[in-house]
Amino acid sequence: MSPLAILAICFVILTIMGIPLFVAVGLTTAVAIYIIDIPYTLMAQTGYGSLTPFPLLTIPLFVLAGRLMEVGGMANRMIGIATTLVGAYRGSMGLVTVFACMLFAALSGSGPATTAAIGSVTVPAMKREGYDIPFAAAITASAGALGSLIPPSNLLIIYGLVSETSIPRLFLAGLLPGLMITILLMITTYIIARRRGYGGNGDPFSWGPFLKAAWDGKWSIGAPILILGGIYGGAFTPTEAAGVAVFYSLFVGLFIYRELTLKKLIDALRFTALLTGILILLTPTLAFGQLTAFYDVPTAVQDGITSITENKYLVLLLIGIFYIFIGTFMESLAQIVLFTAVFLPLATSLGVDPVMFGIFTVITCEIGFLTPPLGANLTVAARISNISIERISVAVLPFIGAYIVGMLILIAFPDIAVLLPNWLYGPAL
Repeated sequence: MSPLAILAICFVILTIMGIPLFVAVGLTTAVAIYIIDIPYTLMAQTGYGSLTPFPLLTIPLFVLAGRLMEVGGMANRMIGIATTLVGAYRGSMGLVTVFACMLFAALSGSGPATTAAIGSVTVPAMKREGYDIPFAAAITASAGALGSLIPPSNLLIIYGLVSETSIPRLFLAGLLPGLMITILLMITTYIIARRRGYGGNGDPFSWGPFLKAAWDGKWSIGAPILILGGIYGGAFTPTEAAGVAVFYSLFVGLFIYRELTLKKLIDALRFTALLTGILILLTPTLAFGQLTAFYDVPTAVQDGITSITENKYLVLLLIGIFYIFIGTFMESLAQIVLFTAVFLPLATSLGVDPVMFGIFTVITCEIGFLTPPLGANLTVAARISNISIERISVAVLPFIGAYIVGMLILIAFPDIAVLLPNWLYGPAL
């Protein structure tokens, strides 16, 4: 039996046994090191190196900033702005949820964090308006996934580090696809809500209430403008922008809205520690990725897929199907670290821009947020709505369809992703 087959069997067995993913990957890597007789210091060296890149600090800082903005009152004011825009339409609170998640995604960088921040307010509101609870939870879970696509995005940061792609270019590339998927989710919400007769009892749009809500939430709107404007204006790097976001959220929560208390601050720090603990996956997965290069796995995958087709659109479709399948049971961070090294060389050999491939990868990861048994967003939405993941999993299927449509549009029209970065920075060399 070949070493690759042994490693594959080892990984699958450990995963099926329910062993935590970082342990399963670490043990498989240790077996691989033993087979090819490489010093075990590789694990220690890779572990140290994986956690030293300065941009990694961006992830806990953006998570903390997003949580502080949630408990400090900024999320509620974003929901207020969204409500004045679509309150009179069918499915109004569902549309508010999607729109508010899009706004909050520009603050948190995390899909589960966005789901928790907005869903904790809008799911109870949808219940009061007579929405079917699984449908309300499904809207929240699917819209919350936008937090991983719209900048700043933790997954794009990891992809940028692994692929050595410019993080500012990736952030800018996520804007148009993020807007496209927001529209697709709102269309899906509207169609289902119209058929079921949900919502539509709010006041029609008028400038007075909107301007009042916008003025009340001006500090909330100012956050993404400050963060993204500072990055693309050259005032600070993404990591420095994350630090600015934390300071801004503390200032607004403590001195402007005065809703941030010591208890809430401690809760935000605890939430950040729990959510960013997933970075422990970096050490074993990066070591495993180095071993795949040693075994020349990327070349084998490239030869295998190109023997079927060399059409880049079909190749991306095949990769997308694989990513969606693997995302049902693998954490998105590990998925990006493990498979970017395998599939990116294939994609670039067919003329796919690495920036576009990063956006494509994150969209497939967002679908993974919505598919059991892992489904991080489903877990958060189930906790908020007090129903089982199984019930939400059925209700979320139309929204998964919206993401798949968005993925297909991106495959067919890849310039959607690279249009803004190429316009601001020029074509990548």
